[in-house]
Amino acid sequence: MSNYHPQRTMSWIKTIDYENASPPLRKIYDRIKGPENRIDNVLTIHSLRPHTLTGHMTLYKSVLHHTNNDLPKWYLEAVGVYVSYLNKCDYCFEHHYSGMKRLMHDDHQAEILRKAILTDKLAENLDRKYATGCRYAKQLTCHHDEITSQDITDLREAGFTDGQILELNQVISYFNYVNRTVVGLGVDLDGDVLGLSPNNSDNPSDWSHQ
Repeated sequence: MSNYHPQRTMSWIKTIDYENASPPLRKIYDRIKGPENRIDNVLTIHSLRPHTLTGHMTLYKSVLHHTNNDLPKWYLEAVGVYVSYLNKCDYCFEHHYSGMKRLMHDDHQAEILRKAILTDKLAENLDRKYATGCRYAKQLTCHHDEITSQDITDLREAGFTDGQILELNQVISYFNYVNRTVVGLGVDLDGDVLGLSPNNSDNPSDWSHQ
């Protein structure tokens, strides 16, 4: 028998857990739940306005877990971890580091990248293309008002196609959104299982967390 007991999201506003969800909310929860009806706290934070949860999941699945993306998923996760570090969002940092580590299939290299992120040296540990993408991520996160067309030219010259630049931009923008949701509402890791995500990239409607 499982020892798991669903918990309320630990946050600064009221939330509704799976057991107490209304039928419409539970219908959404059934699409996103993990093992034993677990719902990540970053998702239950939307429970008072379920339509925003639907919007969040649609965006998340599209920018990070979609089969039409060209850039490797481990790199998109690494960018998300880096943006979360820049925004001082421990919640997203730990969740997405776990996802990045799983996707890399190399725990040692993942730990190297973790240490590089925590010392703001990620770009120094990647090839020119991906390093340039990380510098763009920092610029867009910390100094977005200083970005010019030259930054996009730099990405092209490093090897990004325009479609890949759009992918990169959307992942950076998504993490800035979710970091501010989490930090702004006091969401913490209590009760979460790190690294669960909707990994079925071939099906945009599959939101289940495995």
